[in-house]
Amino acid sequence: MKRWSSLLALSLCLLTIIPSDRAIESPHYTVALLATDFEIRLYRNSTWMSAPLQGTSFEQSTKEGFHRLYQFTRGANLNSSKIDITSLIVTSIVQSSQGPFRSYWVSFYLPAKFRGAPPQPNPELNLKLDEQKAQCVAVRKFSGFARDDNIDKELEALVASLDNYTSGRIIKDDKNVFAIAQYNASYHLSGRLNEVWLKIGFPSC
Repeated sequence: MKRWSSLLALSLCLLTIIPSDRAIESPHYTVALLATDFEIRLYRNSTWMSAPLQGTSFEQSTKEGFHRLYQFTRGANLNSSKIDITSLIVTSIVQSSQGPFRSYWVSFYLPAKFRGAPPQPNPELNLKLDEQKAQCVAVRKFSGFARDDNIDKELEALVASLDNYTSGRIIKDDKNVFAIAQYNASYHLSGRLNEVWLKIGFPSC
């Protein structure tokens, strides 16, 4: 019951800010490799606003981080600027090497007009500007809701696909650091798109 209450609260929040009448900006990338069950993308330099969290679950962290980012987009910044929502929310996950403890970064992709000089978030939100350099990412798509009980399985499936790829040109970064990208508001119960991301080395990146 608590889980569904949390999802409902998040869906109502998303419903108020996702525009339906205009194109939504996305981070730019090119596809370096398209396989049957994964792809490799080269993302360009990009700018994000991120909420760092520690010691909570993936679902709870995403909810809390999104709430802080939502306030930022609605004007909780030193310019009182309103910022259009972009195409996805990305939760980066860092697994401790000494146990189950995890830390999280919930990130919002900033629209192009705010890059270079984005509004400064109000200090109490504890948000960090995150300038991402161009990077190569292995991506596995999955449907439904991204939850604590399925994200590790999706990561394992992606790692297995990379291990089975016969060319031997893929160099995996630390699999204890990965990300989950979510593209849909929580009120979308069908046709949902999520992705698990893992940074890699690849010749064309």
